[in-house]
Amino acid sequence: MKQRTNPERRLLLQACAGACVLGATGAASGQAVLRLARLENVPDQFLGGEILVAVYKRLGIPMDFMDLPAKRSLLESSQGRVDGEVQRILAVQDQYPTLIAVQPSFNFIEPAAFVRSGASLRVDDGWKSLAPHSIGIVRGVGSSERGTQGMPAVQAVTTMENLMQSLDAGRFDVAVNDRFSGLLVIRRLGLEGKVQPLDPPLEHIPLYHFLHERHRALVEKVGQAIRSMQASGELDRVRRQVMDTMLAAARR
Repeated sequence: MKQRTNPERRLLLQACAGACVLGATGAASGQAVLRLARLENVPDQFLGGEILVAVYKRLGIPMDFMDLPAKRSLLESSQGRVDGEVQRILAVQDQYPTLIAVQPSFNFIEPAAFVRSGASLRVDDGWKSLAPHSIGIVRGVGSSERGTQGMPAVQAVTTMENLMQSLDAGRFDVAVNDRFSGLLVIRRLGLEGKVQPLDPPLEHIPLYHFLHERHRALVEKVGQAIRSMQASGELDRVRRQVMDTMLAAARR
């Protein structure tokens, strides 16, 4: 398998100019590179990956990523062909016992309702607020599929870009997407001022880093690094820094 550099990473590397969290922990350290599966074309996966770069830099462990489709990613990581997953929901450990969740959660996603600017829709009751409306989701996104299950007018599209373009064109009343990823796509497409997220988010979903069981001895060390960075506020600072850089790089 070849490592692939996706558009997110190219944009971030161009924008950072050496000032971001990426560290020179690679070949000079003599440490074997840890390779993690990362879902391709998913901005929040890229965000989680860059947070982990900072975490593993603390441990002196160099790392890189394999950008893969969602199902292929779990196949490669659970069978040990890569060293783990950047981030998944905790329930993955029940389906894939060879993958060990690193505690605590280090990142999160917040599914949000997006509407055309000026729309009067309210989401005070979370997912239930969407039921009377026509809804767009991205096919295969588990949180969106679960949250809208049983609702009468749900339309699935193939990409986040399709989702926001369809919302702007009025093909449905509301679109559901991870808030940060949605904001990034809106900016890329030049839809700011036309499409916007509603507050509060529909849900807060903690995400966990997973390592293959052959790295069992590393799990607690990584968990301790995450806890230390949480306590000092560094984890939140890194997250905000990467988000700001990605949004700046996406500006048309």
